[in-house]
Amino acid sequence: MRFPLTTPRQKIVQVTNVDFSLRHFLLPLMRGARDRGHEVVGISAEGPLLEIPRAEGFRIIPVPFARSLSPAANWRALSALRQVFRAERFDLVHGHMPISGLLARVAARAEGVPRVAYTCHGFLFNQPGPAWRRGLSLGLEWLGGRLTDTLLTVSAEEAADARRLHIHAGAQAVLNGRNPALFRPDPAARAAIRAELGVAKDAPVVIAVSRLVRHKGYPELLAALPQVPGAHLWVVGERLASDHGADLEPDFAAAAAAMGPRLRRLGYRHDVARLLAAADIFVLPSHFEGLPMSIIEAMLTGLPVVATAIRGPREQVVAGVTGLLVPPATVAPLAAALARLAADSGLRAAMGAAGRARALERFDEARVVGHTLDLLGL
Repeated sequence: MRFPLTTPRQKIVQVTNVDFSLRHFLLPLMRGARDRGHEVVGISAEGPLLEIPRAEGFRIIPVPFARSLSPAANWRALSALRQVFRAERFDLVHGHMPISGLLARVAARAEGVPRVAYTCHGFLFNQPGPAWRRGLSLGLEWLGGRLTDTLLTVSAEEAADARRLHIHAGAQAVLNGRNPALFRPDPAARAAIRAELGVAKDAPVVIAVSRLVRHKGYPELLAALPQVPGAHLWVVGERLASDHGADLEPDFAAAAAAMGPRLRRLGYRHDVARLLAAADIFVLPSHFEGLPMSIIEAMLTGLPVVATAIRGPREQVVAGVTGLLVPPATVAPLAAALARLAADSGLRAAMGAAGRARALERFDEARVVGHTLDLLGL
């Protein structure tokens, strides 16, 4: 669908770190800006998931981002960005993610780009970790804020953080969104997926969709599920080559020994909507988040959500109404919450229906994208 231009046609670039982020977080925004008549370009590190936006006609320029604090790697990325911005002469640079977002803003200011925006998908200073790292993150965000015309966040709490900590006085939350026509209850998909995976129609299935990294809470989840009688666990996702942190294979091995075929590792999938429709409970016991897309997808599908009471999820999940919230990095409360829902199909249905209604009201992709584009002056 094409919309009439409310502003002159502009040349916009969306900048993020890796192909996963561009595909899953930025692509709806790129589509929305193009539908309003603007020229839209993407930048990220090269990767196979860039085939999807390229197939839709978007020009994607690869830049060698590294998800690390390596001065040499970040200097190479900054130099590459400056060359691109100098050649392309964008009207708006919109950066995402902590490192790539900061480099994009520095390069944009150095090359005289007229307008610079940044969307925070989770401040690293709110992430558990050593004080020096959180302090460094806060300092870099403060610096980045001085280079930013429009600063957006995906969670209301972090917009408040940005204003309170003087990162940016005009920080506004735009939330995240997903397409309710794609993510919805689907009895046919439920029957087909369960038949494919050999799971009885009435067996309680818990599903987790995320990258396979420790801060998504997998050590706790894999210790909790064996304590939930009869429940299956489907893990959807993979570890990115650029991910850091401890190897989770020992945790998966221990859970597999306890659960046997009730634990299924499904890897990266393009049919997440159908898998969600075939499950009964969604779980994301993260230690740190922005505003998880996966929770929105689960809510739209009509699943009750078990998540941790941290920034992001606690804005999405209404405890006792649309799901259950538990303390982060704990096993017993997580196991108890999952067992409660696994044993009560009526409670699951009620919470799932309430969650879908809330997601339709707050997290509809078209509404979120439209609001974001309005704030960007597009």
